[in-house]
Amino acid sequence: MPLTDNKGLAKRLSYEISAAWAIAKKDMRIYYFKPNIIVSGIFFPLFMFLAFAIGKNAPPGTLIPGLISITLLFSASSIEPVSIPIERRVKTFERLLSAPISFYSLVSGESMSGFLYSLGIACFPLAIGVIIFGTPIMNVPVLIISMILTAFCFATLGTLFAAYPTENVGEVMSMLNTVRLPLIFISGVFIPISTMPRIGQQIALVSPLTYGNDMIEYAYTGKSLFPPLLDILALIIFILIFQVTANYLYKKFNE
Repeated sequence: MPLTDNKGLAKRLSYEISAAWAIAKKDMRIYYFKPNIIVSGIFFPLFMFLAFAIGKNAPPGTLIPGLISITLLFSASSIEPVSIPIERRVKTFERLLSAPISFYSLVSGESMSGFLYSLGIACFPLAIGVIIFGTPIMNVPVLIISMILTAFCFATLGTLFAAYPTENVGEVMSMLNTVRLPLIFISGVFIPISTMPRIGQQIALVSPLTYGNDMIEYAYTGKSLFPPLLDILALIIFILIFQVTANYLYKKFNE
C-alpha cells in the first residue's frame, strides 16, 4: 500500500511540475516581447541606473553589480503583472483556474516565466562588465546562486502583486512600483547600507534586494555586509513568504 501511495504521489508531482512548465512556456511565447514588458523590464531599470550612476565618480566596471541587481528586480517582476491582467481581460485566465492543477503549480508556473526572463536579461550587464570593462568576478558560484535566488524571489513578488483581481495592467504596475522603487534606495544599490542612518539600516533588513545585492557584491569584490549563507537563507525565506502569500490570494480572489 505505501508503495502504491508513493507511486501516486510521484505521478501527481510530475503532473503538477509539467503543468507549471506549460504555464511558463505559454507566458514565454506570448509575453516576452510585449512592448510594456520590454520597457518596464529592460529600459526602465537601465535608464534609472544611468541617471544615478553618471554622477558617481567611480569606474564604470564597479557599477556592474548594482546594474545586475536592479535588472533582476525589474525584469523578474514585470512578466506576471502584465500577463495575468491581460489574460483576465480575454478570459483565458479562467481556463487556468478551472484546470485540474493546484494553485501552487499556477503560482510556480507564472513565477518561472519571470524568473527565466530575468536571468536572460541579467546576462547582458554581466557580459558588458566582463567583455567591455574587464570587471573581474571573484566568486562565480556565489554569483550564479545569487542571481538564481534573486531572480526567483522577485518573480514570485510579481506573481503576488498580479493576484490583485483586476484586468488593468496599469493598476498592478502602479502598486508594484510603490514597492520596487523604494527598494532600490534602501537596499545598498546606490547608497552603501553602512553609510545610512541607523533607521535606514534597519529598514534595509526587510528588503529582499538588500540580500541579493549583497551577494552579488560579494561575488565581484569579496566584500559583503552579511555572510553569504545569511543572504541565501534570507532570500529563501522571502521566496517562501511571497509564494505562500500568492497562493493564498489566488485562492481567496478566485473561489
